Amino acid sequence: MEAAHTAERTRKPLGWKKIFGYIVSLIIVIAIFTWAIPKFANYRDVWAAIKTLTPLETWSLVAATLFNLVTYWWANQAALPGLGIGKAAVLTQTTTSVANTLPAGGAVAIGLTYAILDSWGFTGTSVALYVGVTGIWNIFTKLGLPMLALVFLALSGHLTPTYILAAILGLVVLSVAVGLFTLLFRSEAFAIKIGNWLGRVASWFRRLLRKPPVTTWGDGAARFRRDTIALVEHRWFRLSWTTVLSQSALFIVLLMSLRHMGISEQEVSTAEAFAVFAFSRLLSAVPITPGAVGVIDLGYIGGLTAFDSAEKAQIVAAVLLFRALTYVVQIPIGGFTYIIWRVKSDWRRAEDAAAQGERVKIYFAT
Repeated sequence: MEAAHTAERTRKPLGWKKIFGYIVSLIIVIAIFTWAIPKFANYRDVWAAIKTLTPLETWSLVAATLFNLVTYWWANQAALPGLGIGKAAVLTQTTTSVANTLPAGGAVAIGLTYAILDSWGFTGTSVALYVGVTGIWNIFTKLGLPMLALVFLALSGHLTPTYILAAILGLVVLSVAVGLFTLLFRSEAFAIKIGNWLGRVASWFRRLLRKPPVTTWGDGAARFRRDTIALVEHRWFRLSWTTVLSQSALFIVLLMSLRHMGISEQEVSTAEAFAVFAFSRLLSAVPITPGAVGVIDLGYIGGLTAFDSAEKAQIVAAVLLFRALTYVVQIPIGGFTYIIWRVKSDWRRAEDAAAQGERVKIYFAT
C-alpha cells in the first residue's frame, strides 16, 4: 500500500504549459481538418472515392502497411544488437504510438524507450547509442530524400523552380549536418568540446530551475563517439538498407493509395509523388502537432494537387487513406503492445519482473 502511495507522489502533475500545448495542437488540427482540407474537396466526395476500393485493393493496402511496420522493426534491430523481432515490434509500436498522440511526444517516447529497454536488461549506454544512431540515420534520410527527389524530377522532366529552391536549402542543411558529424567522429577533442558546450547550455537552464550544473557531458560525448564508431563500423550497411527500406515501404503505401484512388501516372507521376513525399517528410520533424497530424496531411494534399488540380477529391481520399494506414492504425497497435510490455514478465530482468509482480498485487489490493 505504501509503495502505491509513493509511486503516486512521484507522478508529476499536468502543468499549465502542457495543457496549453494540448489546446494549441488541438486547435491547429481541428482548423486543418474542418477548414483547410475541405477547401480542396468536400468530405462527401472523398468518402465516395474511398468506397470505390475493391477487396483486392483494400487487402493489398493492408499487406503493404503491415510490411511497412515490419521494416521499422528491422531498422531498430539493426541499431540495437540483441533486440529480437518480438521485442523490436513492442518497442517500436509502443513508442511510435506515444510520439504520435502526445504534444512533445518525441521526448516522451525517448523516455519510454529507456524504460522499456532497461526493463529488458539493456544497459544505459546501449540504449543511448540506439537512440542516437537511429536518430542520426533518420535525420540524414529525411534530409537526403529531397536530393533524390530532385534527381527523379529532373530525369522525368518535371523539375520546377520551387523544388529546386527547396532542394538547395535542404542540401545546405544536409551539408552542415554532415560536416558537423564528420568533425565529431574524426576528433575526440571536438566531441568533448561539443559535449561541454551543450553542458553549459543545459546548465544555464538548470540554474533557472535551481538545479546543479552538469559537468560530465564532455566525457559522455567522447564515450558516445567511441561507442557509435564501434557500432557503425560493423552495422553501417544494415543500418542504411533497413532505414532506406522503411522509407521506401512508406512511400509505396502512398503510391498505392494514389493509384487505387484512380490517380494515374499521367496525372501524378511516380517522380512527382515521391517529391511530395520527400519534402512532406521534412514536416514531420517540426513538432507543431503530435506526429505532425494535420500539418503533414495538408502538405501531402497541397503538393499533390499542385500537379493535378482536376482530381482533388481522389487525391484527398488517397492522402487520408494513406495517413489512416500509416498513422491512425499505429495508435491502437501501440496500446496493445504497451500491454504486452507490461504483462510479459519472461522478457524482463528478474528483479524488474519481481517488482512488476508486486505492483500488480498492490494495484488489486487497493
